[in-house]
Amino acid sequence: MRTLSVLALIATMLPSASAACACCDAPAPTAASTTTSAPAVGHPLKGVIVEILTAKSALLVQHEEIPGVMRAMTMLLKVDSPTLAAAKKGQTITATLVKKSDGWWLEAVTPVTTP
Repeated sequence: MRTLSVLALIATMLPSASAACACCDAPAPTAASTTTSAPAVGHPLKGVIVEILTAKSALLVQHEEIPGVMRAMTMLLKVDSPTLAAAKKGQTITATLVKKSDGWWLEAVTPVTTP
């Protein structure tokens, strides 16, 4: 009998099945919301094309420091076909550096013209 009263007391202290805590009031994530990834973050880059590597669809670029992302260095950066075709060795460029699943890419590449 005593065991029954202890269980009854514990049952009154527990929240009922219909009650929910504040953290459970938010809708559960759907399959679509858990599989989508955030868009890639772009970082402004300024550098000089050191080499054009057509077989790798990439440029070897000596770039300035990108604060909060990486120090100044020379690195291989992937580009799309039109950018690769327009690139010139020794050309100073500005671009947007983007980290993708297959490496670092340059987007919106623009040659810097000197007055």
